Amino acid sequence: MAAETNGNAKATINNIPQIKFTKLFINGDFVDSVSGKTFETIDPRSEQVLATIAEGDKEDVDLAVKAARDAFDHGSWPRFPGLVRRKILMKFADLVEENIDELAALEAADAGKLVSFLKNIDLPAGAETLRYYAGAGDKIHGETLKMSRELQGYTLYEPIGVVGIIIPWNYPSNMFFIKVAPALASGCTVIVKPAEQTPLTALFYAHLAKKAGIPDGVINVITGYGSTAGAAIASHMDIDKVTFTGSTEVGRLIMQAAATSNLKQVSLELGGKNPMIVFPDADIDMAATLVLQGSLWNKGEVCVASSRIFVQEGIYDELANKLVEKAKTWVVGDPFDPQTLQGPQIDKAQYNKILSYIEHGKREGATLLSGGKPCGEKGYYIEPTIFSNVKDDMIIAKEEIFGPVISLMKFRTIEEVIKRANSTKYGLAAEIITKDLNTANTMSRSIRAGVIWINCVMAFDIDCPYGGYKMSGFGRDFGMNALYQYLQVKSVVTPLYNSPWL
Repeated sequence: MAAETNGNAKATINNIPQIKFTKLFINGDFVDSVSGKTFETIDPRSEQVLATIAEGDKEDVDLAVKAARDAFDHGSWPRFPGLVRRKILMKFADLVEENIDELAALEAADAGKLVSFLKNIDLPAGAETLRYYAGAGDKIHGETLKMSRELQGYTLYEPIGVVGIIIPWNYPSNMFFIKVAPALASGCTVIVKPAEQTPLTALFYAHLAKKAGIPDGVINVITGYGSTAGAAIASHMDIDKVTFTGSTEVGRLIMQAAATSNLKQVSLELGGKNPMIVFPDADIDMAATLVLQGSLWNKGEVCVASSRIFVQEGIYDELANKLVEKAKTWVVGDPFDPQTLQGPQIDKAQYNKILSYIEHGKREGATLLSGGKPCGEKGYYIEPTIFSNVKDDMIIAKEEIFGPVISLMKFRTIEEVIKRANSTKYGLAAEIITKDLNTANTMSRSIRAGVIWINCVMAFDIDCPYGGYKMSGFGRDFGMNALYQYLQVKSVVTPLYNSPWL
């Protein structure tokens, strides 16, 4: 935060490792797509091609599902004792850590994410997610039931089967492990479709999974587009569950596809338009720091980004001034530079979308306090942007921007801000900034969202369930809640001696 303002994006540092894996991973092998088609993945720092990747389609999904189905129905993975799966997943985690430098460089170049954050936060968290569910996978137990009649009953938890996993581009590594780790620990087999913008690390993880000893067919990775490969996964008759993180619009399509095929189970973590509510007793400096972190973390490409900042009118101007002051020290630049706090947006389409939202804000009468322009001569860099006097009916207050845009909104009373905070189709996250316990408790009970952070932002933890209300989706990642999303409950009942059934 102490770095000087960087008016132009810093020069690209070309220290990308050799890209080793560019083909589909099916049944333990890297293979070309059936069609032979490919697509390009782009470096958002330079707008140059990083690699040419195999483009999977329905035929490739069919092959991957066949491999996963065979591995589940006849293979060893679901039949291993939990402790055997645990040892293999622990080895997988070790390999992730052993290759952390190469993985961080690949993801930074592919997604524009900060190398420092990848090496210190995202990738270690991915390895720990593997270890967490590896340790849980040998502790899956049913219950003995005390029946109301002359019956003996118990339950079994069994893996649900073949799981289709569709992950987003903003957290390629985190989302890979958040979905894959509990699915594998439960004994399922998986087909992973990474976002077309960020395929590189998912393919690398497939290589590491095989090296760790995960049997062929248990993990399959299909790179390609959502409208083809993703749609084929969602509608496939031989996939038992699909889990997706991404936009609400695509989540709706996945539900429709699941419903019109085999009624497969679905879990969705979707968009958000998350309120941060700053009360007058808050420390202004701390609040300003939390606003910046909550809004600009990962370039604002975060579903839980603090995208509506409600500030009590008594401290509104003071906080706005403090934000502008702090924004001047926010360094936009190459993600390989350790001084950088914000890298480039993921691709040209997202870059243009964010800039169009900024123009909407100007046209609708919001006051531009800071930023609002592209940054640098090449690459998809955008200045941190702060709007004040934002009204609830403005587009920038209603729609998910997914970029480095802060919208400041004034409120008077608790009753008013509760109503306004809840006046959205989304319900993913919210932050409450206050020193008053009564206020914190009242707000946490009143805001309709899946996670409430009090005096903190982005406070994720593997033990804490995470997911949304309303059109932000359903189902929970993290914690034991996630493991049970990949398990079926089977009840077994037998009559007792001398019961009427004998």
